[in-house]
Amino acid sequence: MERLCLDCNAVVNGRADKKFCDDQCRTNYNNHLRTEDNGFLNEVNRVLKKNRDILRSKNPDGKAKVKREVLLRKGFDFNYHTHTYATQKGTTYIFCYEQGYLPLENDEFLLVKREER
Repeated sequence: MERLCLDCNAVVNGRADKKFCDDQCRTNYNNHLRTEDNGFLNEVNRVLKKNRDILRSKNPDGKAKVKREVLLRKGFDFNYHTHTYATQKGTTYIFCYEQGYLPLENDEFLLVKREER
């Protein structure tokens, strides 16, 4: 029975368990698989990075207040964040990496930066 290369469908000669005709086909096949698997992760990481960059640009001093509309105009997506932090008083900060925000009244947010330990 003829074995065919998983990438280019050429006839594979050699060992019985050989799946590819050469290294280029093996690399191409595996890169293609990895690209498909990581597509969703790449998109989520892109949104998280954009959110972080927006927060950082609006919070140069480490603490600032900003309106929801300003963040939305810049393209901020409130559906994506990396983690939350609940204080003992019961307030919950939402973070995109080290940049965070606390929802306040009147569609305002307190922007904060988590200090490195």
